Amino acid sequence: MFVATLIAAPGSLAPAMAEALRGAWGGGPLRWLSGGEAAEFDMPAIPDTRWSVWEDLQAQAVDLIVQSAEGRKKKMLLADMDSTMIQQECIDELADAAGVGPKVADITARAMNGELDFEGALIERVGLLKGLPATMIDEVWTHRITLMPGGPALLSTMKAAGAYAALVSGGFTAFTQAVSAQLGFDENRANSLLIEDGKLTGEVGRPILGREAKVQALHDITARLGINPADVLAVGDGANDLGMLGLAGTGVALHAKPSVQARCDIRVNRGDLTALLYLQGYARQDFAP
Repeated sequence: MFVATLIAAPGSLAPAMAEALRGAWGGGPLRWLSGGEAAEFDMPAIPDTRWSVWEDLQAQAVDLIVQSAEGRKKKMLLADMDSTMIQQECIDELADAAGVGPKVADITARAMNGELDFEGALIERVGLLKGLPATMIDEVWTHRITLMPGGPALLSTMKAAGAYAALVSGGFTAFTQAVSAQLGFDENRANSLLIEDGKLTGEVGRPILGREAKVQALHDITARLGINPADVLAVGDGANDLGMLGLAGTGVALHAKPSVQARCDIRVNRGDLTALLYLQGYARQDFAP
């Protein structure tokens, strides 16, 4: 059995459209997870029209997720940070403070789309931050970083259901530690910015945490918890997330770069992080405070 989930901005999901798709695909009764926002229905097979319908619904600002109905609720959340759990790229914000914002932002965009080697791009970008006062890290966190909508509900609801939450980022520990503390992640892993005499040296600590390190984190943590990769919901937006997205039982490309979306079956472009709850079958009334 499979399940199709429709997700849109609150108040934007038309009941008639949801019912029309259910009827066209021969689905079971429509279940509303949140009125005007998220609904789902069961069906015996994945229709051949899946991706053409997905494209049509994207034009209507609606996300469509089709997946196996079995084992949807996951025991672990493995999340990227930049442009996933937060709305910004921390290194771009630091670069803007250092006066090299446009150059670094261009490198970031190309690296996240898979056009550049992640490790080399990170070394180059951090090098451009040399001499930036270390106090700017706290300044950026306090004044420039905002959480992705839906993050608190995602963490509180999954953890209330007994799930483990890990934040694994190609960014920096100064930010992952702050995000973890605010949202309630059980652990976090990231790269370290090296500091001497109160200023960034332009170097990043080794080894650099990139794509393979995220995959290794998934293996390490699931082994420690005694669960399987199939029990994991992973979410990210960049090319360095593809390894963990492909390995996890449910890999979600969230507002992801085009090259990342092309390699992921589960794509969230219209909803926020609460979409990760809806696609697991949680209804709005099930969300933990």
